[in-house]
Amino acid sequence: MLRQVVLDTETTGIDFKSGHRVIEIGCIEIINRKFTGSEYQTYLNPDRDIDEGAAKVHGLTLDFLKDKPRFVDIAEEFLEFIQDSELLIHNAEFDVGFLNNELKLIPGEGKLLEDITEKITDTLQIAREKHPGQRNSLDALVQRYEVEGYDREYHGALLDSKILGDVFLAMTGGQSDILFENTANISRENKFTKEEKSSSAKKNTSLLTKLTKEEDRENLDYLKKMKEETGVDPIWLKGNE
Repeated sequence: MLRQVVLDTETTGIDFKSGHRVIEIGCIEIINRKFTGSEYQTYLNPDRDIDEGAAKVHGLTLDFLKDKPRFVDIAEEFLEFIQDSELLIHNAEFDVGFLNNELKLIPGEGKLLEDITEKITDTLQIAREKHPGQRNSLDALVQRYEVEGYDREYHGALLDSKILGDVFLAMTGGQSDILFENTANISRENKFTKEEKSSSAKKNTSLLTKLTKEEDRENLDYLKKMKEETGVDPIWLKGNE
């Protein structure tokens, strides 16, 4: 049985190293390339302000989140849902970085996503290999694969997980699970098996490969806009202005 969990998050800002937190987690289960209907979703109280730029993306407010649980309160049930699965995440470095940071903030937790899942697969890397030189954001892939039926005025973790699940199945359609494993050619930086965790940690490998020039330009434009709106200098922007 191949169990995969599509995962997405929403956050208070773009850099957990600046103290930003996760405010929504959304997960969808896929078994043997079929949606099971099992899902996990929660909103979280971040105990901090939300950057204006981030709020414009997901529409979440502190007033809405003030009575929601904190990450420490839901960590156990969240980890149980994703345990021993293959995580499918678009731009995995972002979400994994934030979630691992949340786990590190729990006294005595000690576990990271890589420790409890079978592997972490970055669907952005799959898209780049299938469509080199093209835009491969989730929105671009939705248009390319004609994924329909979603009302997406704002980004939401559960909604985006459902959309990504459809996109992933469309991108990898027509291939058996075994064939997909052998031909996807995902780099070691983007897929972690339990056997690779020790050596991967020693090498300090990243979950993502280098952005294309177009993606890098779009990312820098977004970071500069965030800086103008919030007055915060994102760590990823330093040295690139």
